[in-house]
Amino acid sequence: MKISIINGPNLNLTGTRETDIYGGESFEHYFQKLRKKYETIDFDYFQSNVEGELINEIQRAGMKMDGIILNPAGYSHTSVAIGDAIAAIKIPVVEVHISNIDAREEFRKLSHVSAKCKGTISGLGLKGYALAVEYFLK
Repeated sequence: MKISIINGPNLNLTGTRETDIYGGESFEHYFQKLRKKYETIDFDYFQSNVEGELINEIQRAGMKMDGIILNPAGYSHTSVAIGDAIAAIKIPVVEVHISNIDAREEFRKLSHVSAKCKGTISGLGLKGYALAVEYFLK
């Protein structure tokens, strides 16, 4: 099984940015633990702060992978284009958010992405990525 993890803006700072919200572990460190836990899965990882690059990666992964775990971060609330990119591909996408977006600012409760995804995991920290992997394994 081949799963692509695609992270959006500012997630490259996970572990140092707003640790009270996002925790103190870097995503790169967590990703290495995820790879060890799921050795039979061929993971691909991509992070960008640029909306168009995320769209290009969703389209690329949509042609080569079995599934996508997507954390669009702040673009969840602003990017119709990312939602459209998900709708344009045939593989399933699971949306993951480290923080509970429904318990935060009002503008974070709107997602242009969620309705295009198989499901959303929110507020469980980095563990949400492992839960998304479990979805693909079942």
